[in-house]
Amino acid sequence: MKYFLLLGFLSAFSCNSRSQNNNPAGKIGGPCEGCEAIYESPVPFEKLNNMCWLPDWNDKGPRLAVNGIVYNADGTPAAGVIIYIYHTDQSGVYPKKGDEKGWGKRHGYLRGWMKTNEKGEYKFFTLKPGSYPQGRNPAHIHVTVKEPDKNEYWIDEYLFDDDRYLTDDERKKIQNRGGDGILKTKDVGPLLKAERHIYLGKNIPDYL
Repeated sequence: MKYFLLLGFLSAFSCNSRSQNNNPAGKIGGPCEGCEAIYESPVPFEKLNNMCWLPDWNDKGPRLAVNGIVYNADGTPAAGVIIYIYHTDQSGVYPKKGDEKGWGKRHGYLRGWMKTNEKGEYKFFTLKPGSYPQGRNPAHIHVTVKEPDKNEYWIDEYLFDDDRYLTDDERKKIQNRGGDGILKTKDVGPLLKAERHIYLGKNIPDYL
């Protein structure tokens, strides 16, 4: 446990400080409200790590570690891909501290950025989110990706296979953008572990 706390402290800067990046024009993926939030990266893209700890990691709740490999359309590991994620807290709301700027006013502060390494690997640590209050939607983690030579676009949310709200009807709505986003978590004691590989361009409109 002390190991995870130390890692969370060392990575706090990479997940919470702020810098600016220019947003180039692009058309891949179709409409994408809020995808430009990826440019609110905590540090310049070139300095991002392939692992990220979200701000709730040291809070009480079900800890979750998700890892995977991002693949190019030709099946090779994709290095240098930026991944932006955000989600609700355990009560199902996007929590605010009151000083949020940009898309943080809507996405809240439970968000993070990472960049795949030379093997295409990424990993993030957070608490498992909750469903929206008074709703029946499955709990989820939003995700946007940006390849080095392409514009940003959204892929399917991270969902949870054991979620009571992930019904057959909900599963039929899934587009499999970027591949299967349904997580099968494994309880390893101090946390839940899950894996999701991402396939760039898969089911993405106008992908070149």
